[in-house]
Formats: sequence, C-alpha cells, structure tokens
Amino acid sequence: MGRLDGKVIVLSAAAQGIGRAAAIAFAKEGAQVIATDVNESKLRELEAFPGIQVRVLDVTNKGQIENLAKEVKKIDVLCNVAGYVHHGTILDCEEKDWDLTMTVNVRSMYLMIKAFLPKMLEQKSGNIINMSSVASSIKGVPNRCVYSTSKAAVIGLTKSVAADFVDQGIRCNCVCPGTVDTPSLRERIQARPNPEQALKDMVSRQKMGRLGTAEEVAHLFVYLASDESAYVTGNECIIDGGWNL
Repeated sequence: MGRLDGKVIVLSAAAQGIGRAAAIAFAKEGAQVIATDVNESKLRELEAFPGIQVRVLDVTNKGQIENLAKEVKKIDVLCNVAGYVHHGTILDCEEKDWDLTMTVNVRSMYLMIKAFLPKMLEQKSGNIINMSSVASSIKGVPNRCVYSTSKAAVIGLTKSVAADFVDQGIRCNCVCPGTVDTPSLRERIQARPNPEQALKDMVSRQKMGRLGTAEEVAHLFVYLASDESAYVTGNECIIDGGWNL
C-alpha cells in the first residue's frame, strides 16, 4: 500500500527540478499523477514512470487551464509549482520583469485554484499545495526583490484559501524551500559573470554547508499530499537547511 493510493494529483512545472521529483515521488506512492508543463520534450520523459500521464499546459493561459479542469473528473490534490526567478534589486527590476514574475508566480496559482477548487468543493474534499520560498515574507534575500515579493504573495494566497474553505473539506499549504540544486538553479548560476564564484557564494550561505535536493523537497510534498497531514492547513512549510535561522 502506498501513502497516496487512489489519489489523483494535478501538478504543474513537472518537467524538471522539484516538480519532476514530486511527480515521480507521488507516483511511487500510488497516486495517479497528471503532470503538466510547457516543456513537452522533457515532460514526455515522465511517461516512463507508471502512474504518470502528461499534459502540455501553459499555466499563464486561462483557456488551457479551464480545458484541463473540464477533462479531470476527480482531483484530490492540486500542486502549483511553476515559477520564475528574477535576479536583482528593485532598481534592476523593470516593469516587464515585475509583470512576468507576478504572472508566472502568482496569477498562475490564482487561475489554477479558481479552475479546480469548485470540483473539490463538490467532492467536499481537496488539498492544494503551492510552491513558495524562504525568500519571501520569511526572509529578506539580496537580489531577489520581485521574486521574494511574489513568493510572499503566495503565502498570503495560501492562508487566504485555507481560511475561506477550512470548514468545507479543503486544505491549503505552501512549501518554502531554501536553495535547491535544480536545473533552473544551474542555469541561473551559468548566467552570472563568474559562475564558479556564484556557486561558491550560494553554498557558503547554507548553514548545513550544502544545497538542498529536489528529492528532499519532494518528500515534503508527499507528506502534505497524504492523509498523514490531514490536520495541517494554512501553513508555510519551511525546508531550507536552517537558512532562515
């Protein structure tokens, strides 16, 4: 018996990084996973894992989201993982950077929750897990101005949904990682003027002396998706190796 046997989970940003690790971990625990992403070629790799079906989905596209919600007859867990990281202070953030970050990191979750929550309310049960970050209202981080602002908004959205629907069988929590070693992180490191130094700087700020792994964060997703966390809602669940201490 898996910890997620029989549960139907819809997951965004599943093609790589934390989303991919979560999709695989969910499936290994017996869930039926509907894994979505805009990166079709990477997403298709997940079809090799029993229990995972894939759908190409742009989480900034309201029409695509609503169409998927109509296709899905039952949903137990919605995982909103898609995100974008902008590097810089407020002075480095142009309006287009602000708008893109808020669209991908916050508006996408609004659209996904609004599309799938009615089905959960009909079922009188549902579980929403949003991806936030320690770089948010939890901790001020240099050169993460608009990113941190968006992730603080995710925490607010999470608590709001949790409070509004707690008496209707709905739970909503968010996961707040520290620095996690993912393809996205490696791409950002390579984009820095001195990638080797950028990596050293990121590792040096970790109190445990290492980066987190996507698989470690996926374990937390499994717990929140499972009935083990049935009494947990409205929380920002920190997994950061002590970075916020």
